[in-house]
Amino acid sequence: MAQAGDRQYHLQAEPGDVGAYVLLPGDPARCRRIAERLEGPRQVAANREFTTFSGSLDGVPVSVTSTGIGGPSTAIAVEELVKLGASTLVRVGTCGSLGARLEAGDVVIVQAAARGEGTTSHYAPTGFPAVADLDVTLALREAARAAGFRHRVGVVLTNDAFYAEMEPESFPMEAEIRERWRAWARAGCLAAEMESATLLTVAAVRGVRAGAVLAVIDEASAGLLGLPDAGGLPIDPAIDTAVAGLRRLIAADRDRGGGAAVTRA
Repeated sequence: MAQAGDRQYHLQAEPGDVGAYVLLPGDPARCRRIAERLEGPRQVAANREFTTFSGSLDGVPVSVTSTGIGGPSTAIAVEELVKLGASTLVRVGTCGSLGARLEAGDVVIVQAAARGEGTTSHYAPTGFPAVADLDVTLALREAARAAGFRHRVGVVLTNDAFYAEMEPESFPMEAEIRERWRAWARAGCLAAEMESATLLTVAAVRGVRAGAVLAVIDEASAGLLGLPDAGGLPIDPAIDTAVAGLRRLIAADRDRGGGAAVTRA
């Protein structure tokens, strides 16, 4: 745990800047949009891809920190947030469907993530599962149900190479890439994205709880022509699910007589 005055190198935040509950978008530009759902939001730090706002929900400090794209920057954000006292982390991101009959704007609540990226190999053996905390997952599911959002709960694929997904025909290993995508889809992965497995694995290793809620914005492997308008992504249902889910977790933690619970000591 960082001591008073210990500014984190990448986040450029200090103890007291960040709440125990943190929402994690990838895009720094989404931080303000999410923070507007908090009470008294204020920007406390901005450096590189990491922007942090803090406010409160129901009187409890809550923060929003962007992770940037992919595993390496996500791991850095999680490591430094945990040092600042964060103990409940919820990714609020976007994804592409993997033939799971999902539509743009649908909400995917991550039960687990296939580790198709490279960062987590530095944290855990290959067979270690990237699993979301049960309390976080249930809180997100109940929030989506209560709001009436179309949603699915299940496994997603976390991938490293965005353009391997978007234009595999330009890659030397095109056949292998396409076969791998088909295999993940046939195995039951609902969608593909780039950060959840890292968040869930690092959180497990560091002893905090984590989960993820994603907005479906396109179809994975649809190609560059399938990319949606970046300025009009249907992300509000995912944001609202994350915020309402945190409210449920805060209330449950308060009923237990403590602050944000962690997965293990």
